Amino acid sequence: MPHHYDVKGAMQLYFIAGTQDCLHLAGDPAQNLLAILEQALQSGITCYQFREKGKNALHDPNKIKALAMQCRDLCRQYQVPFVVNDDVQLAIEIGADGIHVGQTDMAVADVAALCHSQCFIGTSVNTLEQGLAAQANPLIDYFGTGPIFPTQSKEDPKPVVGMAFVSTIRANGIDKPIVAIGGVTAQSAQALRQRGANGVAVISAITQSTNIAKTVKELLDHAE
Repeated sequence: MPHHYDVKGAMQLYFIAGTQDCLHLAGDPAQNLLAILEQALQSGITCYQFREKGKNALHDPNKIKALAMQCRDLCRQYQVPFVVNDDVQLAIEIGADGIHVGQTDMAVADVAALCHSQCFIGTSVNTLEQGLAAQANPLIDYFGTGPIFPTQSKEDPKPVVGMAFVSTIRANGIDKPIVAIGGVTAQSAQALRQRGANGVAVISAITQSTNIAKTVKELLDHAE
C-alpha cells in the first residue's frame, strides 16, 4: 500500500520502462524487461513505472497484465514502489502502489475516485501553469517535470523545457516532490537535484546501459 512508501524518497531514481524500450536486445522483449528491471532493483533504483506504450509495445491485455504482475512481484521483492502508467484499471486490478497519468489521460479526480486512496498519484508537467495546478490539487502526490532534454523514448514528446524549468517550478513556491524526466543522464542528474528536483526519471539511460549497476550508482551519486 502506498502509505508505506515515502513518495519523495521514491523520486530519487525513478526507472520507467516497457517492452518497447528493450527492442534493441536479442530475444523476448518481456524477458529482457524483467532481466533489466531485476538488475536495476538490485542496483538501487527507488521506484519503477510499468509503461507499455506505443506501436511497438504489447497490445494483448492478457500479456500486458501478466508482465505487469511479474514486474510488480519483482518490485515487492526489493520493497520498491511499483507504478503503472495511465492504465488505472490495471493498476487497481494488480494492486499497484502508484499510478501516473499524463495531462491528456483520465482526470485526476476520476483516478482518485477509482483508486480509493490505494495508489499514490503522479502527473506530468510541461508548463508552469500545469505545475501550479498540480501543486494546488490535493490529489496529486508528485509530478514529473520535463522533458528536460530531447528524448527518443516517447513517440510524441512535448516541447523541451531545459534544466532551468526545475528552478522555475521551485521559485514559484511549488514544493511537492518532483522528478525530472527526458534525456537525463548521470551527468545532468546532479545538476537537476541542485536545482530542486527530488530525483530523476530515466528510461534509456538504464535500458540501454551496458553496465546497469554502474549506471544506477552514477545516477544516484550525490542523491540525498
